[in-house]
Amino acid sequence: MTTLTFDTETLGYMRVFEDATGVRPVDCIVAEGKIVILIDAKYVRLALGPHGEKAVMLKERMHREIQVVADSSDAEKLVLNVFYPFSPVGVTLTPHPGGGRHATVQVAEGWKARAIGKEGKHLKIARALLSRHSDIVSVSVA
Repeated sequence: MTTLTFDTETLGYMRVFEDATGVRPVDCIVAEGKIVILIDAKYVRLALGPHGEKAVMLKERMHREIQVVADSSDAEKLVLNVFYPFSPVGVTLTPHPGGGRHATVQVAEGWKARAIGKEGKHLKIARALLSRHSDIVSVSVA
């Protein structure tokens, strides 16, 4: 596993998240105008609050889009968790020619463009998070 290092801005976002939710983040990525926070799966309900109220409050406080992702030691499950907002229906993991694995995520009809994001925004974020916590080095959406 990669040794994680954080800049001051990212540490600040992690502290605000922990103070607001009572849940300590495992990882945080700030990219493409979005904050993705990885947390232990057993604390997702606590972190989001009833009807996602804490997530909405954090979005307003941080002035950025927030995505909370449940951590998993199973690479396939982690991929599904990262793409959860886009209604994933399955994941196929295949060996990558340069080492590691490639994940192909199948999403529900009509969600492919959203799962990719403008200029590949969501794929870039997913690849960054997955490469830090699994052996997945590339991601595509089908």
